[in-house]
Amino acid sequence: MSLIPSFFGNRRGSEFDPFSLDFWDPLRGFPNFPQLSLENSAIVNARVDWKETPEAHVFKADLPGLRKEEVKVEIEDDRVLQISGERNAEKEEKNDTWHRLERSSGKFVRRFGLPENAKMDQVKASMENGVLTVTVPKEEFKKTNVNSIEISG
Repeated sequence: MSLIPSFFGNRRGSEFDPFSLDFWDPLRGFPNFPQLSLENSAIVNARVDWKETPEAHVFKADLPGLRKEEVKVEIEDDRVLQISGERNAEKEEKNDTWHRLERSSGKFVRRFGLPENAKMDQVKASMENGVLTVTVPKEEFKKTNVNSIEISG
């Protein structure tokens, strides 16, 4: 397996490479459908870490260049955390000559199913230096009391 991603859509062999940045596009080859592209897709840049501490589930998303007004954090009824936003492309001026255009633009959406112990009404989010932190507190599970029952007979 290669640690270097293939940007040309061909994989070396048929094995799954978990380190590859390739992604499967189920609509590839169908006419009238836009093709997904690593070069201009902001989805690739919405990298998220999820860790669980004794007190909370903590999500950290790298969103460089975005302001908090350009990002939405939502909790859906079915215990789903959704982080979404949009990075707009720079406006082109008539006299500008672009030599490279590598920064991605467009919409991104990341969704995470939350476990039963998540306190859905106490979610907090903050953004600092292009890193969004979402903290979902956890409920403490009460230990069930076990009473021994004497068996007669």
